Amino acid sequence: MINLNVNGRAQSVDVEPEMPLLWVLRDVLDLPGTKYGCGISQCGACTVHVDGAPVRSCVTPVSTVAGKKVVTIEGLGAKGLNKIQQAWVEHEVPQCGYCQTGMIMAASALLAKNPKPSDADIDAAMTRARCLPPAANSSRPPPRSAAASPSSFPSPPRRSRSRPARLSR
Repeated sequence: MINLNVNGRAQSVDVEPEMPLLWVLRDVLDLPGTKYGCGISQCGACTVHVDGAPVRSCVTPVSTVAGKKVVTIEGLGAKGLNKIQQAWVEHEVPQCGYCQTGMIMAASALLAKNPKPSDADIDAAMTRARCLPPAANSSRPPPRSAAASPSSFPSPPRRSRSRPARLSR
């Protein structure tokens, strides 16, 4: 049995110690927000916070996080959208959405460590999160506006424009 603290809740899991944290979160604890992307720690889709630091859960054995605080995308917005999630919506960053959890987790860790990051700080934190060019090119404004905002955002205005249909993969 491995004892974990995930999103503020004590959890015990009966898994092999070398099982990647990603699969424990998704398959054992039913927290599907953390995504599988590459499996080799390159894309960032699997990013979670471990004791406040961004960590690639696809290559992190679950045994290495026993006794540490793990926060997933579900825990980040447990009380509604946090500042960075709200900024993501305001700036209409999402494209297909697959990389978004990793990008949001990377930006959130940056702002927790550095509440007033420079553009260079944002670029350095966000370059580890891989995305197709449209969303990657628009990932700087959300952390910048979240850093400049008060502790909570008002709800964004509702937009009536239609979105293009998703392409099936």
